[in-house]
Amino acid sequence: MRTALSIAGSDSSGGAGIQADIKTMSAHGIYAMSAITALTAQNTTGVTGIFETTPEFLAEQLDAVFSDIYPDAVKIGMVSSAQLIGVIAEKLEQYHAKHVVVDPVMVATSGSKLLQDEALEALKTKLLPLAEVATPNIPEAEILTGMKITCPEDMEKAAQMISDTYGCAVLCKGGHDLNDANDLLWKDGAGYWFKGRRIDNPNTHGTGCTLSSAIASNLAKGYDLLEAVQRAKDYISGALAAMLDLGKGSGPMDHLFDLKSEFIEEV
Repeated sequence: MRTALSIAGSDSSGGAGIQADIKTMSAHGIYAMSAITALTAQNTTGVTGIFETTPEFLAEQLDAVFSDIYPDAVKIGMVSSAQLIGVIAEKLEQYHAKHVVVDPVMVATSGSKLLQDEALEALKTKLLPLAEVATPNIPEAEILTGMKITCPEDMEKAAQMISDTYGCAVLCKGGHDLNDANDLLWKDGAGYWFKGRRIDNPNTHGTGCTLSSAIASNLAKGYDLLEAVQRAKDYISGALAAMLDLGKGSGPMDHLFDLKSEFIEEV
């Protein structure tokens, strides 16, 4: 069985973060592991508290995973401080981690800020250069480039700028009222558009976490990056189309929409 590690924050409501990553990886037939960067008190309406892991304990978690069950891919999500980013970068280099997917989480779907200001520079200088692919959404790509993105041409310019600056492939995610659900992958100096269908479902909590975990899962299974992105987008579409409706705000998707098992049948 292929394996993957999620380095991210815990979402107490189960729709994003570590919980979304584990569900997504499991749905792809991947053995999922985790190193938790923070505990969050959150639900579909917002984040009310963040309790950060210490750098020392995060290092212990990473040592425990890499020294025993080596991951075939690594997904990195919410990391709110420069110190934690430094630990992650150090351990990724120490263990020669492969297929690193960085989701530069800066703001939650609900609008809550998740990245401290001093951590942004560490994200840029220490983490993105280690990534095989980064997966910023439009607001995150604007922060990384300092430019306003208002059209598909801007997405191409921003993705190329991020890729050239940090030496990784970049999946610039559409949405946010721009370009429907079309995403742009910039890789090795060329752009590839992935057309998506906008699904009329207001419950989008954890879509970014889920997409990056699906990409990591497919990379772990041996798909090349273009195939991994296409399969991940197809998976997201299925999870959204299942129209799960939980919570009072922007609810979670049905990560296990495709699971068929006698153990999930209801009475």
